[in-house]
Amino acid sequence: MLDSLLIGHDAGAMTTTAIPASPPTAAGSQFGVTAATAFAPAVWGTTYLVTTAMLPADHPMFAALMRALPAGLLALLISRRLPHGSWWWKAFILGTLNIGVFFPLLFITAERLPGGVAATLGATQPILVAFLAVLVLGERLSRWRLAWGVVGVIGVGMVVLGPGAGFDPVGLIAGVAGAASMGTGVILTKRWGRPPGLSAIGFAGWQLGAGGLVLLIPTLLLEGVPVHIDGLGLAGYLWLGIVGGLLAYTLWFRGLGRLPVTATALLGLLSPLVAAGLGVAFAGETLNLIQLLGFTLALAALACGQLSPRPRVRVPASESSASAPSPPPPRRH
Repeated sequence: MLDSLLIGHDAGAMTTTAIPASPPTAAGSQFGVTAATAFAPAVWGTTYLVTTAMLPADHPMFAALMRALPAGLLALLISRRLPHGSWWWKAFILGTLNIGVFFPLLFITAERLPGGVAATLGATQPILVAFLAVLVLGERLSRWRLAWGVVGVIGVGMVVLGPGAGFDPVGLIAGVAGAASMGTGVILTKRWGRPPGLSAIGFAGWQLGAGGLVLLIPTLLLEGVPVHIDGLGLAGYLWLGIVGGLLAYTLWFRGLGRLPVTATALLGLLSPLVAAGLGVAFAGETLNLIQLLGFTLALAALACGQLSPRPRVRVPASESSASAPSPPPPRRH
């Protein structure tokens, strides 16, 4: 039941094959997929607040484990499909990049850096994805989306960076490595697609489960389980696992198969914007004029990055000269 509610008719779709939509509904369908996909980075924007306000301190790997493994096991129970053939190692690689490496780096960044610095580092991911799409997918470099990716980073920086921003070296390395890890995972997810007949929730379950298994032993050896988890911490883990993990990644992988990869990555700009909005709503923060301008720039980059400008049609010189009106004959005197 949950599987059908989350993905509907998507269960039998191949993410590597584009199915042309009928002209009357194409725009509406594209908007619906984009809006559903955008839900994922919007939810991920709550990670900073949940981590700092609800979870036990100094346990970033345990938080990553709780976000991945229980949600992955639940998704496998719902979909009732395990990987087969080459998808065993593909699921392991994707789960490691998108979950097993990215999650702990995300929580380390959130704990060691101010939210603004961490968010700005994460906002560089669309730029990385734009170049990886050229190298790995063989796509032409979209100068349009690359330019809006740069605008998005500038906008996010204007919103969240301040004079008191700290630059902890470990946090900076973790932030850059996290963006690179998930950016590579996004590209490989687009390249390999999704097996036929596998639902989006099943695909998310493979990766969440694989990433959780990658995290299990290092977490138990290096951190262990927090001594005390109160009701607030339990609620935080449930939010990160069910909403931020299972539901968000189901919608994210579904959208990644249907939308241009760089446009999908630009939706990630929602995460720092949501984080900034939550700071205003719950932490008593305020936005000055420069921050409001940056907020507007980031939203513009997010929206314009979803558009595909029409290429200019060059008219050959012979055609242009042939179509040009001939000069009038000389007048006789």
